[in-house]
Amino acid sequence: MDIKRVAIDAVNETIVMTVVHMDYKGQVAKRINEKMPLATVKGFRKGQVPKDLVEKQYGKAIKKEEVKKVVDLALERFIQSERLNLLGTPLAKENEELDWDAEELVFEYEIGLVPNFELDLEAKNNIIKYVVKADDKLIDGQVARIQKQFGKAIPQEVVAEGCDVTGTFSNEEKGINNKTVLALDVFKDKKTAKKFIGKKVGDVVTVNTKGLFEDDHQLMDYLKVGHDEVHSLAVDVDFTIESINSTELAELNQELFDKLFGEGSVATLDELKAKIKEDAENQFAQQADQKLLGDVTEFLIENTKFDLPAEFLKKWLQTVGEKKLNAEEAEAEYIRSERGLRFQLIEGRAMAQSDIQITFEDLKSFTSNAIRQQMAQFGQTNPTDEEVQGIVARVLSNQEEVKRLSDQVVAAKLLEVFKEKANPTTKEVTYEEFIAASYGE
Repeated sequence: MDIKRVAIDAVNETIVMTVVHMDYKGQVAKRINEKMPLATVKGFRKGQVPKDLVEKQYGKAIKKEEVKKVVDLALERFIQSERLNLLGTPLAKENEELDWDAEELVFEYEIGLVPNFELDLEAKNNIIKYVVKADDKLIDGQVARIQKQFGKAIPQEVVAEGCDVTGTFSNEEKGINNKTVLALDVFKDKKTAKKFIGKKVGDVVTVNTKGLFEDDHQLMDYLKVGHDEVHSLAVDVDFTIESINSTELAELNQELFDKLFGEGSVATLDELKAKIKEDAENQFAQQADQKLLGDVTEFLIENTKFDLPAEFLKKWLQTVGEKKLNAEEAEAEYIRSERGLRFQLIEGRAMAQSDIQITFEDLKSFTSNAIRQQMAQFGQTNPTDEEVQGIVARVLSNQEEVKRLSDQVVAAKLLEVFKEKANPTTKEVTYEEFIAASYGE
């Protein structure tokens, strides 16, 4: 057997394989012998069919099967021996004129190669690493929300100033149907708030989404509208009132502090505000890290140039998956997935350049920390190691969870590399400023 690579360009090659009789005749003969006791040919009893008739009836099909086995195995070993880094899998070139009786059988496979490219993690950029600070407005607002959250709800017959109104926003045409709780001071225009005054349970108040809130992004919370729509959405929505409550604010005392943070952790209003500031800024830091990771990713995708075997991948996309795609569908799928593929390659190169490796201990440690954080959110601040490791074992027995968590570990390690090497400019902002920057405003 002869196998060779024929280069087309840097990312496209053809593997040409020439198979001769000696490569498969032994296995074909063995299969013919195995077939003889089972062969049925008219005029002969089962098991008594002459060998030449068995060969005539079954030989060609057996030959094709055995040649395919030989070719598949040889192709796999050749790819391994050549250490070919492929995108997709080899695609056999169709040859309808192949003469199966010829001494030499030639098979060709198209392959797409992972491109070789330089990745400059320290390239000059305009990336900003945000440090988000909790200002007095945010902290005071959170104190007020705590008092309201842990206060006593007092049902009301009609809506008045200071009331909280529970109900559902709806617009059938836009697919809006979201239950929420409103404080009347959330609206940008006081005229909108006045529409609710005097209303009862069951009443419907119609408002327009344009300029409904001080920040259009609040539509994402109250109406569950996607970000792509929030700035242009201008439709009427109905709010059906389901309950009306005023709130007797909770007293800021030791009982409330202990309920929030555990016994003795917080004793004064100043300590409460300090704790809110600490927790908020820890959360903001995670959000800022995600933005930094996204911004560096976008920069690298846009500024790291390399060719992909596009035409090969489009053809390959037609052959994979349960549903076979036509050329037009494969083209659309390629366009949709190209950026993701580029980042996968960039991510792999970044990990290799920075010698990033993910061990099972890394995965266990990451999962343990994530579980402890989740348990803390539900008031379990001091779980035993045995409890945590038991949950870790159950989580890591699920392959889908392992894949998801592994991706998060990779992202965390890449983030540290990017912080070190991408040289972002540090900028201190409020949370409102950070949100505006995150959404391009």
